[in-house]
Amino acid sequence: MNFSKKIFDLVFDFRKFEFSGIFLLLMAFSLLMTACAVYKVKIKLAPPSISEIKYSVSEAADWNDLFIRNNGWFGGDGIFTLSLDGLDSVNTAAESQTLVLFSDSLIGEIKDGKVDSTFQMINNSVAIIKGAAPLDTAVSFHWDEDENGMPRSIFIPNTVASKPGEYFWLGDGFVNDEKRNDIYLFGYRIQTTDAEVFPFKEVGNVLIVIPEGSKPPFSDHRQIDTPFYMEGSPEATGSFGAGVLVNTHSSGAVNPDGFVYIYGVKGVKKEVLVARVRPKDIEKFASWRFWDGVDWQKEMLKASPIADRASNELSVTPLKDGRYAMVFQKDAIGTEVGLRLGLSPVGPFGPIIPVWDAADDLKDGIQLISYNAKAHPHLSRQNELLISYNINSFDFFPAIKKQPHLYRPRFIRLKFE
Repeated sequence: MNFSKKIFDLVFDFRKFEFSGIFLLLMAFSLLMTACAVYKVKIKLAPPSISEIKYSVSEAADWNDLFIRNNGWFGGDGIFTLSLDGLDSVNTAAESQTLVLFSDSLIGEIKDGKVDSTFQMINNSVAIIKGAAPLDTAVSFHWDEDENGMPRSIFIPNTVASKPGEYFWLGDGFVNDEKRNDIYLFGYRIQTTDAEVFPFKEVGNVLIVIPEGSKPPFSDHRQIDTPFYMEGSPEATGSFGAGVLVNTHSSGAVNPDGFVYIYGVKGVKKEVLVARVRPKDIEKFASWRFWDGVDWQKEMLKASPIADRASNELSVTPLKDGRYAMVFQKDAIGTEVGLRLGLSPVGPFGPIIPVWDAADDLKDGIQLISYNAKAHPHLSRQNELLISYNINSFDFFPAIKKQPHLYRPRFIRLKFE
């Protein structure tokens, strides 16, 4: 009996020690957490990778088919998409309408695979998509008409700085709920030149303001010259409006800070710059600030690149894991759609991850190029990005006569695993 009692007491004492040890560990952890809270001690976790991400990619045939048209609008590039309810986060378009912005556009008729000789090119047009599905019944295309009923660009430069003969190509934009829900978008003033390969040049940057509720062709819009065009050598020329990230709570941003981030592209290296401003101050150009790699500066020319080898049009989209996806055409007119991952709207951004090769789109045409890839988050499904890129030709009109459906956006789906 005495021996058995000693064994029992020994086991009981050991379990008391084991329980006490666990209790002490829990107490220590609790005290540590309390100290962190009281003294605001931050426990640093390793940041997510900016060099790799698990994904798959496929052609988005349903979206490709939506822009194969035979009457009216049958071609265009650019293609920025603006959610008219202001929600710009992934998978939010089901109950909304989307304004699609095109730059150079083709209006005419295609019969039996041949384009009518009377087709017209204008410098910008728009489309309206109802809902999130690429249905033919849900999309309408719009342009203006002159006094003779001929197609005409919706937006034509009429600012103080504008000159006769200039035209607009369109940049990105957003619905500004701090300015009466008006639409703000960027227009690039373009002049035709005698250059052999690229016979045009940008000469100015304009904010185009469309009142809430206005309908195409938006005859009541306003135009405001901005100081956000950089003129100079090929290495120094640039402009802002290549992409817009609305990082506000009302837009559905993942980590909102109340700012709109406006991306610019500069020089032959296609360096990406970024500015930011509160939505309410969008027209107060002195309130804009420019990222110099360390801090925000008042002077545009102090902006430092956050990436290079991009394209004149691009997108930066918050991902649900806290990273930011910059989507662009590698080296402006390369065949690859590129992705860079960043830790904030200003980076740092990692190396280029090639996610798609457009070479198959270029193999059966005349001097074809692909360019200006970008994502359309509000039209995307959960855990993916719907991405478009443009197809064009250096020998444009002969190419259109041979392939009337050539000049239209192509789409892919980038799915994150």
